[in-house]
Amino acid sequence: MSATRRRFLHASTVAGTGLLLGFSLPELRADDSAVFEPNAYIRIAPDNTITLWVIRSEMGQGVRTNLPAALADELEVDIEKVRVEQAMPGGRFAGIRLRTSGSGSSSGTFMHLREAGATAREMLIAAGAASWSVEAATCKAQLGAVIHMPTNRQRSYGSLASSAARLPVPPRPRLKSPSEFRYIGKPALRQDRAAIVSGKSQYGLDIQRPGMVHAVVARCPYLGGKASHFETASPLAVPGVRSLVPVNTGIATGVAVVADTTWAAMKGRDALRVEWDAGPNRTFNSDDYIRQLYLAADQKGYPIRNDGDAAQALTQSPRRIDAVYRYSFQAHAPMEVMNCTADYHDGECEIWAPTQTPETAAREVADLLKISPEKVRVHVTLLGGGFGRRLFSDFVHEAAEISKAIGKPVQVTWPRSDDLRYGYFQPASVEHLAGAVDSDGKALAYWQKSVSSDLSMFGRNNPPEDPNHYANDGSPWGSCDNPYNFPHLKADYIPIDCPVPTGPWRAVEYPATVFARESFVDEMALLGGKDPIQFRIDLLQPGNTTSFGGDPLDRSRMIRVLEVAREKTGWGTPLPGMAGRKVGRGLAINVYHGDSYIAEVAEVSLAPDGSDFWVHKIHCVVDCGLVINPTGLEGQVESGITWGLSAALRGRIDFKDGAAVQTGFHDFHVLRMNEMPAIETHAVPTDFPPGGFGEHPVPPVAPAVANAIFAATGKRLRNLPFNWV
Repeated sequence: MSATRRRFLHASTVAGTGLLLGFSLPELRADDSAVFEPNAYIRIAPDNTITLWVIRSEMGQGVRTNLPAALADELEVDIEKVRVEQAMPGGRFAGIRLRTSGSGSSSGTFMHLREAGATAREMLIAAGAASWSVEAATCKAQLGAVIHMPTNRQRSYGSLASSAARLPVPPRPRLKSPSEFRYIGKPALRQDRAAIVSGKSQYGLDIQRPGMVHAVVARCPYLGGKASHFETASPLAVPGVRSLVPVNTGIATGVAVVADTTWAAMKGRDALRVEWDAGPNRTFNSDDYIRQLYLAADQKGYPIRNDGDAAQALTQSPRRIDAVYRYSFQAHAPMEVMNCTADYHDGECEIWAPTQTPETAAREVADLLKISPEKVRVHVTLLGGGFGRRLFSDFVHEAAEISKAIGKPVQVTWPRSDDLRYGYFQPASVEHLAGAVDSDGKALAYWQKSVSSDLSMFGRNNPPEDPNHYANDGSPWGSCDNPYNFPHLKADYIPIDCPVPTGPWRAVEYPATVFARESFVDEMALLGGKDPIQFRIDLLQPGNTTSFGGDPLDRSRMIRVLEVAREKTGWGTPLPGMAGRKVGRGLAINVYHGDSYIAEVAEVSLAPDGSDFWVHKIHCVVDCGLVINPTGLEGQVESGITWGLSAALRGRIDFKDGAAVQTGFHDFHVLRMNEMPAIETHAVPTDFPPGGFGEHPVPPVAPAVANAIFAATGKRLRNLPFNWV
């Protein structure tokens, strides 16, 4: 999952409108190994308006706050004066990838936004100096104006914009030192907070178009099935229902009920009777599939890592341990369900969608409707949660298909039950592990076999012929880039296909592999009679820098995080006792693609019989490079830990008789507010550039809690969710 990095900086004149700076940003890590080539534009208008076209979808990660901060600091303007506009495919963004994924929305654009801001600042200073016939060195920029310091004369950016646009672009603009930052690294509230809490912000479900109708789709309940026949009289008799439209696109085809309101469409769907062709997966059962994963350990897998000779070391070691860990199917379940508004007319289609991939949506809609890409316009709304689900455009396809069929703008809404049963899921996986320590209790050998399915969102292929296919791709994450310096380490991947649609889920491959790895490292520490933190520090020695799967790995940064975690959490001091309860503390770590280093320590208590379980506190210690917005970092930590806890304690999706079982938050349980632990975030000071932070807190949650439960009870939990809790 390595990324090629390219960039350029240029300036151009927009007739009579001021200074426009366009720049390419580094390609971010993509969950499908594809690269990003995003582009953003800054416009300084004669009226002194600063506009930043944001090239990432806002889904709660704070991109509309962090990116203006990077720009405002270097451009030397008041951040409140930066107007944010959403980039959309086509026009000046033609050919530019606008995809939002990989937790790189801010980190991937940070340096180039700074460079663009610094370039604009120097050009404006040069323009101001020229207007006064003075040396540029005698001028400075300050809050949207250029000042001639000896005389205190000043001119606004807007008044200099046109002349600045005609100047040569400085090849290496001076970037500010951290001591000069006004916004970067300082706590900041979201720039769009007022609009969000007042309801002025526009999410997908807020879209209204003249003459718009609403649609809900009756979807085939069977994986890969389709409608063979449906009757029309009953649904058309429901007040407000206008028509029925077969839907042949997307991952769950069926029949759309089109009505004046979403409620009428839902009632019409209730009245609709469809005969379903169940297809080839009528008998699929997730329990049976997971049993296949358990039994697959003896199959020949794809080699991922082979350092030393783990197989021989394990065979010869008298102090060996084996374990098997399981991760269940998971749903994304964002609070805003899938939805899309489409308006097809006169050979053109306009889309309004909460999507992470607007350029992909535009291209695929053009292919679907057999029109040129220039005839498709995609407006990106705010996203009420993305988490990887909105990387696919199935919900956009069907809206375009229905709009073309009825000749009207239509808003398609997925009821909650559809959102849970018919999306893309986190694949189930089983991790088979073996480890050994020497006579002194030091780690000797480690072998991890990951058994799961590939992400079908990116195409279900035959087993690759190249035995190094997955290793070259750096997959599975968490196994390929295992940070520990074991003398003997082996990792294999065994793909077992299944009909469940699977796709990126927050942190993608890391949650399952890290749950197993970090729980098992604790098991090895116990086998060797070592403290879990010290055992890990010893395994990271000599703190060298290396790389796996194309990603760098600086073990010294991970050691530093562990040392801070030991200090901040009082690791060496026992937790205070609680009357009638068992208490425990547990640790887990992860390195996210070599950019961010994280340790989490969970504190739990349980009743003696294991009931009445509580996670009281989770400490998160992180080195993610320069923190652009500490407040935003804390929010991402809290969000990621909540996500990880929901999966560890409650979440799972089951399939029986070819269909998903769970239908809502009554049986797909997410963490409630009264179940939330206290969370402390500790950012380790560093001189490294921003490394991204969104998915990162998720993987260590489950193993930290599992290790805490073991510390409290001596019982090792290896299956998620923790079904006895």
